[in-house]
Amino acid sequence: MKSAWQGAAALGLLIALLDPAPGWAHAVLVRSTPAIRAVLRRAPDRVALWFSERLEPAFARMSVWSADGTQVDIEDAQVTLDEPKKLSVSLRPLSPGTYTVRYRVLSVDGHVVEGAFTFTLRTPSR
Repeated sequence: MKSAWQGAAALGLLIALLDPAPGWAHAVLVRSTPAIRAVLRRAPDRVALWFSERLEPAFARMSVWSADGTQVDIEDAQVTLDEPKKLSVSLRPLSPGTYTVRYRVLSVDGHVVEGAFTFTLRTPSR
């Protein structure tokens, strides 16, 4: 009798651990413009990130950095009311090189997500 109860308890625990509760979800980066590791021939004027969950605008941060450590965005990162899953920032004119996008967001469910990725701007071919 005891082993049957232990088996049922173990099965219940396994189901609870494998079944993700909706409240456990958090924002995941779904896509970006430019894309992660993109190689571009034309400089973008803005970087945009889309997440799987709505973001808390007051706690959404994003910056873009050159390879020499210079911040190249104009520090206007924002989440808009009409697109609560999107975070974007404007860029200064860019020279050829590799740039790093860094972000840290708080989704409405209270989870903090942070990350970084690069894109490269090549000299346009003639």
